Amino acid sequence: MKKLTLKDIASHFGVSISTVSKSLKDSSEISREVKVKIQEYAKEHHYKPNRVALNLLNKTTKAIGVIVPNILNYFFTQVFYGIEQSANARGYTIISCISDESYKKELQTVELLGSGIVDGIILSLSEETQARDNTEHLQNLIENHVPMVLFDRVTEKISCDKIVVDDFEAGYNTTKHLLKTGCNKIAIISTIYNSSVGKLRVEGYKKALRESGFNYDGKNVVEVGKNEDLQLLISLLLDNREIDAIIALDEMTAVDTLNILKLKGITVPDEISIVGFTNGRLSKYVSPALTMVSQHGKYIGELAANILVDRIEYEGEMPFTTKLVKTTLIERDSTKKDQ
Repeated sequence: MKKLTLKDIASHFGVSISTVSKSLKDSSEISREVKVKIQEYAKEHHYKPNRVALNLLNKTTKAIGVIVPNILNYFFTQVFYGIEQSANARGYTIISCISDESYKKELQTVELLGSGIVDGIILSLSEETQARDNTEHLQNLIENHVPMVLFDRVTEKISCDKIVVDDFEAGYNTTKHLLKTGCNKIAIISTIYNSSVGKLRVEGYKKALRESGFNYDGKNVVEVGKNEDLQLLISLLLDNREIDAIIALDEMTAVDTLNILKLKGITVPDEISIVGFTNGRLSKYVSPALTMVSQHGKYIGELAANILVDRIEYEGEMPFTTKLVKTTLIERDSTKKDQ
């Protein structure tokens, strides 16, 4: 069945397309008699406006593109939720995309979204993009005047609005907390070692050790690749080093580490304390409940959406802004109390 168009309705009544459009919008410029006839006809024939045509006419899509590197990371799920809440409240829908830590996927998605199907983009860089340090695709967006907000994993090469978590301070504060509880043989397990956030957390860890008079040992930082066996790497770590605390740089790794230690008969936190990043639901319901670093993902999402919509809708010049979000340590049962 052919979809009814404005042109069809205009032809039926012998009026202009403009008259039909104004009638359907209940404009005061059109007489009540004509409006009622057109509105009833449109309803009877199940007329639905062509969103693409309206977007071209209005030069706006009322849509925001969101690209995250990993949907399995609860932090990005929280950010998604915050973006959607704020965007919807301001009349925008979101198109959600995942780069899966791939530069190629990120490039293809940016090119697609930047072709005019969204009004602006919110993006966290993939690990591969950061490792390559290639951001030409983002520079193209800026040159084509596509509004963009970078969050969490950002780059200094691009001039745009940014929201960053204070990951250096998070790594520092987490390590200091463990040191206060009597732990001093602290290991890090990282699945995000190529990303800016992973590197900053390790730098904060190094500073905390240095300040407390302990030497940094690179062998205590375990980098876990996509296809590597976490259980084997943890076993090798514990067989070769004396460890009394582990900082896992994401929630799933923290939960997996806890389960691996349990299988090995190691009690948490009496023998080894565990701290993870991203305060998701999993961390609350494992036993013992995990001490976690909250990055306030929902708030970051809300902030990103509001900054982007402000930029989309503001007609004048607006300086770019960089917001720094502090983390919070949520203490639970996987770490000892301060000594």
